[in-house]
Amino acid sequence: MKQSVAWILVTLQFVLITLLVAIPQGGLWPTGLVAGITAGALLLGGLVIGVVSTIKLGKALTPNPIPRLDGHLETGGIYGLIRHPIYTAVLLAMLGIVVWGSSTWHIVFFLLLVMLLNVKARAEERLLLERYENYRDYARTVGRFVPGLGKITD
Repeated sequence: MKQSVAWILVTLQFVLITLLVAIPQGGLWPTGLVAGITAGALLLGGLVIGVVSTIKLGKALTPNPIPRLDGHLETGGIYGLIRHPIYTAVLLAMLGIVVWGSSTWHIVFFLLLVMLLNVKARAEERLLLERYENYRDYARTVGRFVPGLGKITD
């Protein structure tokens, strides 16, 4: 993967996140107490998973789907449950924004973000398969964004 393509994916990810946060609230469903608590729980869950994942990954962290040359394959802790927990964290937090945003545009931008992160994760996984000989075995047992779902089956 070319660096330019990798950074385009990163840029698109941040554009979609910005749009989700910045667009006005809609009225598709009521945004009272239940929506507020649900949105807050999703945001908090995303934040916790993101912080734990970032700390666990350490110096190997990069927003770019191209693995760092000085990186390592992390398979312990939360990475033993989910291969891309930072993407999961982003999706959980942005789902909280969708719940609170209550608009068609929130749903559209969220679905685009899901598709984009799936493309980004698959591209990253191709590179990880080339780089780490044990990645295939790891990916056969650990889900992509959700525990148990999105395992590589060959």
